[in-house]
Amino acid sequence: MTFAVRRFRLHFAVRGRVEFPPWRAGNVLRGALGTVWREETFRPALEGGPSGLADPPRPFVLRAAHLNGRTAEGGFWFDLNLFTGGVPDDVGRLKRLRGTPVTLLRIEDLGGAAFRLDEPWADRGEGALEFYTPVRLKGAEDDARPAFATLFARLRDRISTLRALYGEGPLEIDFRALAERASAVTLEAANLQFVTVERRSSRTGQTHSLGGWVGEVRYRGDLGEFWPYLLAGEYTGVGRQTVWGNGAYRLS
Repeated sequence: MTFAVRRFRLHFAVRGRVEFPPWRAGNVLRGALGTVWREETFRPALEGGPSGLADPPRPFVLRAAHLNGRTAEGGFWFDLNLFTGGVPDDVGRLKRLRGTPVTLLRIEDLGGAAFRLDEPWADRGEGALEFYTPVRLKGAEDDARPAFATLFARLRDRISTLRALYGEGPLEIDFRALAERASAVTLEAANLQFVTVERRSSRTGQTHSLGGWVGEVRYRGDLGEFWPYLLAGEYTGVGRQTVWGNGAYRLS
């Protein structure tokens, strides 16, 4: 039972400069992508889908945290993690971003990875996640000490949904039993700080929160069977606004 991801790096040339506000690089790129990508790629929807899946997750994730708070002059790059196989034809349409100082130079294939979710890792008695972009977990949005069971439930469901929509199908696991074992993993330490970030929709004028918790959490317990999911989560992110780069972490 595998979960697959492909990684690509998009290199751009810039005439003049492009500003990336703190914590909002993904949102700047969101505006650019939304003008050229097809509706079903950029904003997919399921008609008559099951509860909670009326608006399914998009088949990609941006990785642009290195651009936060920077001014790009001459050029910049960002990574695109895809859960559908190859690069969609829509990516090439970025070359035709009219009215902007940005031109796509090339798409670099960084290779792929396939995670065996049903193969536990040995000797994993503790693990740390460093969230380097804001994370907010459903059911624990304001919790500075997230339980592992909550974190894992959100990650498990995200991976299962992505796999069901774009991969080999939903996870064939005992969700309840896995959740019970996850509840035995304890929070060893948490050093999280909340950052407030907002974006304003040019289409509706509404303000939306992009903020969340950044920092490190450390867990202790039998993490072996959860480790493949945590490794895959480095590519998918976890929590809200993951497609634009939120909920990104490094595992150690």
